Amino acid sequence: MVAFDLTTELCGVTLDNPVIPASGTFGYGYEFAELYDINVLGTFSFKGTTLNERFGNPTPRIAECASGMLNAVGLQNPGVQKVVSEELPKLKKAFRKPVMANVSGFSVKEYVEVCRILDREPQVGWFEVNVSCPNVHGGGLSFGTDPCVAAEVTREVKKVTTKPVIIKLSPNVTDITEIARAVEGEGADAVSLINTLVGMRLDLRARKPILKNVTGGLSGPAVFPIALNMVYKTAKAVSIPVIGMGGVSTAEDVLEMTLAGAAAVEVGAANLVDPFACKKIIEDLPRAMEKYGIRSLNEIRGKA
Repeated sequence: MVAFDLTTELCGVTLDNPVIPASGTFGYGYEFAELYDINVLGTFSFKGTTLNERFGNPTPRIAECASGMLNAVGLQNPGVQKVVSEELPKLKKAFRKPVMANVSGFSVKEYVEVCRILDREPQVGWFEVNVSCPNVHGGGLSFGTDPCVAAEVTREVKKVTTKPVIIKLSPNVTDITEIARAVEGEGADAVSLINTLVGMRLDLRARKPILKNVTGGLSGPAVFPIALNMVYKTAKAVSIPVIGMGGVSTAEDVLEMTLAGAAAVEVGAANLVDPFACKKIIEDLPRAMEKYGIRSLNEIRGKA
């Protein structure tokens, strides 16, 4: 039997494979552990965490569309102290690998404080600092669309962390590589992209937006070509690792992202369609690699 090398390195940590469930689509992990052994994953990014508890946006906050979905959940989470006291102990029982902590905030100070608190947690292996959420008024988007502000968040977070900092970038900008270079210049250890694209749907009968928030983030297969293009350009613009995401739903998608330059690949909306999506992709990777004559992911990374 031919052996296929699925391993990848992410900021000095070797992952068994590059498949990472994206934040907001995998809870805190232990929910999925009731369905299968989540230790088959490379790692996962847990639910976006803020300093204080958030109920999120008013409903309705999900809308279907062709080849994807819109969401305006609004960072619903119990707040960082409850994540530390309640969520992480339950996660530890289900997942033995380092986990990615997704952090959001509404001020630079809040980003810093959440990272400072989580930095003490031994199971946290990386921070994924979300400067790109388009769904929350007054936060997220403004940080991710201004290279100077994104750089400031990166610089201040790096002062209080001992673990790698990954900056999650917004696609809702003219040139995503400008933001990537700005955060790299302030010490970001990696970048992840793309977050969702801003979109909306209208209810023709009610003649008003379907989402109470009016706009939401578009995800799913429809955004994959856009994401692939941005990963490709960003991987050529920076020297730090790039994590690719956006519409990934098959083993072939993972290979395309890797060929474009991704060190690892996050899977988001597909988890909401099929809770076994990541497990199936990992199991299918050897077949896809054999089909295209690939023995190791490292041999094709960034070779497009």
